[in-house]
Amino acid sequence: MYKLLSHNDLDGVGCGILAKIAFDKNVKVKYNSVSSLDREVEWSLEHDDKNLNLFITDLSVNEANEKKLEAFYQAKGRVKLIDHHKTALHLNNYDWGHIVVENEEGKLTSATSLYYEFLVAEKLLAPTDAITEFVELVRQYDTWEWEKNENFQAQRLNALFYLITIEEFEEKIINRLKISEHFSFDEFETKILDMEDNKIERYIRRKKREIVQLEISGLFAGVVYAESYHSELGNEIGKAYPHLDYIAIINMGGKRLGFRTIHDNIDVSEVAGQFGGGGHAKASGCSLSDEAYKQYVVDSFHLEPLREDAHRNRYNVKQSSFGSLYKDRKEILYFLHPINDREWAIERNQAKMEDIYASFIEGEKYIKRNYAAWLVRDDYFVNYIMDDIKIRKHNN
Repeated sequence: MYKLLSHNDLDGVGCGILAKIAFDKNVKVKYNSVSSLDREVEWSLEHDDKNLNLFITDLSVNEANEKKLEAFYQAKGRVKLIDHHKTALHLNNYDWGHIVVENEEGKLTSATSLYYEFLVAEKLLAPTDAITEFVELVRQYDTWEWEKNENFQAQRLNALFYLITIEEFEEKIINRLKISEHFSFDEFETKILDMEDNKIERYIRRKKREIVQLEISGLFAGVVYAESYHSELGNEIGKAYPHLDYIAIINMGGKRLGFRTIHDNIDVSEVAGQFGGGGHAKASGCSLSDEAYKQYVVDSFHLEPLREDAHRNRYNVKQSSFGSLYKDRKEILYFLHPINDREWAIERNQAKMEDIYASFIEGEKYIKRNYAAWLVRDDYFVNYIMDDIKIRKHNN
């Protein structure tokens, strides 16, 4: 008999689907939140049959359960913990731990992809094209590689996962993987996913108008309240406000805090680790502890939302050789312009500021971080340029 304890997201449930295909009715699968796993591990070690084959996927255990699992293993118990989060790498010190963040080819892994490789290598599951394609969609979504590859099927798979119950999702996917040569969505799923895409787009558009900017421990966070679509929301807000180091998404109902970043030099698993959480370098989370609540809720509550940059401009655009014009809430104007092929300068209300910037991006980052300014509409820009020309003529 087999038992699988896994995470309750797409990657975790992907492992459950593989287990049910491999072991059919000889496996018991239970999905867990990050906080509930350790209770389940303790219960299994105390009450389950000692001849049980125990798998733990997409989650790691606390220090107390590390010791209990090691004692269970040394007593000839059968256990395998498979994970891909950097915060679990220390579990590779045990024979029962298999933690791989990046494979030999340099690709980021997922729990589903690692579990699939394990089952195939142990001859517990025969590989098929359909299963391989499903596993790759899960991997690309979980590592956010789908966006770089423009593999929107991966994003849609995750959307489908949240549109129906886990039980319905499991049944649909298992049946499809057993009978289909290749993985695809049926006609009905395609229609509801088209509707969901539009819903997500409207939700993100609304949330973009609610984000506030907060400096915490030397990093700039964009803080927003959201119950849904955390990955999509964090990614789109990060692209809309690239001067922010990461996005902090507060789920008050779930008492959770999610972190997302689009930047390669920022590791949000380290941010989450400060509050007892963890995850990936670009996507992580933690419980909304008292300390986290104070920093991200209390300290940001009084702040005004960021203003979005003007859309559909023809003249006042970023990185223009003519310069780019920004305005803050005090109606102060900031003109970011090139002074040669390599350097950029800022004029504050037409008075030159001292610092010189090596790129447009660095100059804009300074303006947005220090003054929360936004790119103004074309009419503002044209009037500014005309006034500037008049001033220069008068001075000459």
